[in-house]
Amino acid sequence: MTPSHVLAVFAFVFGAVVGSFLNVCIYRLPRDLSVNEPRRSFCPHCNKTIPWYQNLPIISWLWLRGQCGSCGARISPRYLAVEILTGGVFLALWLKFGLPLAPAYALFAALLIVATFIDFEHYIIPDEVTIGGAVAGIVSSTVLPGLMGASVWWQGALFSLGAAALGYGALWLVVEGGKLAFGRKRLVPEKPEPFRFEPDEENPRLIIGGEVWPWQEIFSRPSDAVVIELKEGRLNGSPIREKSVRIFYDRIVADEKVSPIEDLKTFTGVLVAIVIPREAMGFGDVKFLACIGAFLGWQAIVFTIAMSSIIGALIGGLMLLFTQGKAGGKIPFGPYLALGAALWLICGPDLVGWYLHILRPAVP
Repeated sequence: MTPSHVLAVFAFVFGAVVGSFLNVCIYRLPRDLSVNEPRRSFCPHCNKTIPWYQNLPIISWLWLRGQCGSCGARISPRYLAVEILTGGVFLALWLKFGLPLAPAYALFAALLIVATFIDFEHYIIPDEVTIGGAVAGIVSSTVLPGLMGASVWWQGALFSLGAAALGYGALWLVVEGGKLAFGRKRLVPEKPEPFRFEPDEENPRLIIGGEVWPWQEIFSRPSDAVVIELKEGRLNGSPIREKSVRIFYDRIVADEKVSPIEDLKTFTGVLVAIVIPREAMGFGDVKFLACIGAFLGWQAIVFTIAMSSIIGALIGGLMLLFTQGKAGGKIPFGPYLALGAALWLICGPDLVGWYLHILRPAVP
């Protein structure tokens, strides 16, 4: 094997090892668990520490046939997929960029992978990935100004900071504009639905019919309010005279009286309609685009917004087509942003050049 072959193999193996750590981040970060304590990986089913020889990237999952060596519980194929994906991405980045840029882009790719898999499962992107990633991007661009197409450190830092601000500001405008235009949705059941409030210190919830609405999923900001249009209702045992009740994250307003959530004992009734708040997208996506800008620059911001919107629209259209218009629920936007950023890294400037070429009128 030539030295270049050895380095390519090392890039893949190192990427697979990093992918094993990324699996730890994907599992622990959204659950508010430390990625350092416990230091050793553990089975999510029996909580037993996994010995090193059963925790080898790719090999162990295949050897154990996707099962825990202690309890035999099924281990998600996601662990194998992340390790193979990370190894392949690190190899591709090494072959395309080499030193000194490939390590910085590998760090960025790791952030994209963690954000994608967490957002798919939990519909959030942790601040450790977004804010931490933006800081890492600015530092990387300062040390390696070539990331921003600059030649001196202060230009790299300035361009990276500006691109991060542009990314944050662009999606912030989308979020706020979407809130103004589509920030409320009125739902009317076919017949009046019973509801009840269930208090809980960590996460209270509203039960409507047989559907559970966790508090943290209803409210995205302090100003959000749920309006319940009542057929009848009772608050702490007393009948509610008004025909509507406003519910905020920390209080309920009924009959011109404010009842703090922590003091609420019972809230039940029958509703004829409900108005719920909604967001165009989460603020995690806003911060995530700042991270993308910090690593890739302002051109990548424009490209990523355009490509993620196109890809998201295509996938959303296919979902509606295959579900005959019945597709519903939340759709995470973070994976589309990650894919758009990855496309920029792979072939973004070439795609932009090709697009501008076909727009240019032919010279007679």
